[in-house]
Amino acid sequence: MNFTKADLQKEVTYKTSRSGGKGGQNVNKVSSKVELLFAINQSTLFTDEEKALLLTKLQSRLNKDGHVQVVCEEERSQYLNKEKALEKLHLILVRALHKPKVRKATKPSKAMIAARLANKKIQASKKENRKNSFDD
Repeated sequence: MNFTKADLQKEVTYKTSRSGGKGGQNVNKVSSKVELLFAINQSTLFTDEEKALLLTKLQSRLNKDGHVQVVCEEERSQYLNKEKALEKLHLILVRALHKPKVRKATKPSKAMIAARLANKKIQASKKENRKNSFDD
C-alpha cells in the first residue's frame, strides 16, 4: 500500500466540463468541473489481492465501465479541482485498503471483578438505607 498521489496521477484520466454554481460569467466560459476516472483493473500500483479488495469495497463508486469516478467542481480553477479530485481519490483508496486490527477477546481480571462487585455492594447498601428511612 505504498503509492503516492504522483503515482496515481500517471494512471488517471480527466474529463472537464463547464461547472454550475458561483463564478458569474466565468462559469459560462471556462471548463472548471473535473471528472477523474481511475481504472482499478488496469492499474500497476496494486497487487491482484489489493485490486480484488478495492473492487469489492468500492462497488458503489464504480461506473458501468468499472472505473472509480470522482467529480470535483468546488473551485473556480480547473487546476485546483484536479488537485482536489486527486486528493479525494487518494483518500478513498487508502480507506478502502485499510485493514482494521483484529480484536482479541480477553477475560476481565480478578481485581476488576472484585472492584465491580464492591461497587455493586455500595450501591445496594445506599438503596437499602433509603428504604429504611421512609419506614417511619
